[in-house]
Amino acid sequence: MRPEERLDRGGPLVELLRPAAWLYGAVTRLRNAAYDRGLFASHRVNAPVVCVGNLSTGGTGKTPCVEWVVRALTARGRRPGVLSRGYRASAAERSGDGPAGDEARMLARALPEVPLVQDPDRVRGARELVRRGCDSIVLDDGFQHRRLARDVDLVLIDATRPFGLSWEGGEQPPWTLPRGLLRESPHGLARASACVFTRCDQVAPERLDTLGERVRAYAPGLALVRTVHRPRALVDGRGERFGLERLRGAAVDLVSGIGNADAFEATVAGLGARVSEHRRFGDHHAFGPRDLVGLGASGRFVVTTAKDAVKLPSDHPTLFALEIGFEVLDGAAVLDALLDGLGPSRAQRERANLHEGLHG
Repeated sequence: MRPEERLDRGGPLVELLRPAAWLYGAVTRLRNAAYDRGLFASHRVNAPVVCVGNLSTGGTGKTPCVEWVVRALTARGRRPGVLSRGYRASAAERSGDGPAGDEARMLARALPEVPLVQDPDRVRGARELVRRGCDSIVLDDGFQHRRLARDVDLVLIDATRPFGLSWEGGEQPPWTLPRGLLRESPHGLARASACVFTRCDQVAPERLDTLGERVRAYAPGLALVRTVHRPRALVDGRGERFGLERLRGAAVDLVSGIGNADAFEATVAGLGARVSEHRRFGDHHAFGPRDLVGLGASGRFVVTTAKDAVKLPSDHPTLFALEIGFEVLDGAAVLDALLDGLGPSRAQRERANLHEGLHG
């Protein structure tokens, strides 16, 4: 049973985690208060920073949103770079030639021309991107990393599991770790520039309305954006893309190691596939040779996520990754205004001064 399933189910042993959650919540509140009052310093770099983060651990769909923000900045004539911690990557891997970690490899595949830096010290990593000529920085999963100052904070909330735990059986209290999956109290939404609801197509409209009311109870006046993760294609190990019609009526096996496996299965089923087996592993699972044994029998397709595909063998004959795109349903004007309002970086000012000098 995955951790979120145990927490969803509850029970005497799970409820023993409540005191630890209260302590964790108190520590995060004290830390945030220290930053709010200037006791802890936030450091600015010579480029505007857009953070894509969340309140809960994993599963909100950050990576497609990061890709969307990078492309939106590029369309505005900027030179963005992506900054991440390099989750579960060793120092040697982070300092190597290629990206380390599943999300970083996924982004590198989708955005091959965009500089990507992984560094647990996000201030140092941001300065490295500036040194490489980036005039804007997209901070991946950094909402709680307040040491690096940012200009825009986009906080993602998965509409199918709004505060980490399932909606099934009624709304659950917003428990922090370890009783729940929140990294901090939802009151932290008051720091956000906008709240982005993801996977809005997988819940009823009235639930979205309820979620909006609940979010604004924590952060009155906060701008809300509704989005979906739209399937685009199936991609094999060689990078060849195929139409989604291949899934219609087909029996498939699924394999995933992500934060919200239910949402992935719902997406595949929504494309008309019949799911025979879904082999679920924990988020950021390090796949081994035995993890695919038995999948794809009788000629069934084996479908995985783009995030997991970078860790699975590329020569598997029936393995396909489901390519997902980030699409804004409602609130695009909010995101446009936030990105359009970013100030110039030092590199942009220098280029403008040079251009003025050449034509002056």
